[in-house]
Amino acid sequence: MLERVPQAYRALALRHRELLKFGVVGAITFFIDTGIFYALKLTILSPKPVTSKVIAVLVATLVSYVLNRDWSFRTRGGHRRHHEATLYFIISGIGVGLYSAPLWVSRYMLHLQTPYTSRLIEELADFTAGQIVGLLLGMAFRWWAFRKWVFPTDHDQDVPHDARALAR
Repeated sequence: MLERVPQAYRALALRHRELLKFGVVGAITFFIDTGIFYALKLTILSPKPVTSKVIAVLVATLVSYVLNRDWSFRTRGGHRRHHEATLYFIISGIGVGLYSAPLWVSRYMLHLQTPYTSRLIEELADFTAGQIVGLLLGMAFRWWAFRKWVFPTDHDQDVPHDARALAR
């Protein structure tokens, strides 16, 4: 696939390959999260949008672990699998809070819900808070925390960034 990328961008893509892969995994799990969130929110959990969001993020997190472990960070990992999985899910639990907090604020502090506002405003606020703001907060935290604690490399401190990218 990299052969199709222009040479000028190929080195940049190689240097940031983990971030790009993390982004692809994030895009896949975004659609999983969004689909489950709206499926639950518009059906069986309509009065409980935050519960719908938490369930959606948990399912997306399970998929994310498998994809990140086996693809995004496959060249990393200084921990045994059970230790790594435990750290992953602890950090992801914090991420669930970060993903869900903006939706909670939107609904219960700002009252951007019916009967205080129209159904259209409620849906726009839910999408913006839950699927955009929450996603950005959770993603930034998870990227940093996964690289630091879940999938560390012993030599990150010793090797310059460009040399690490070329070595992989």
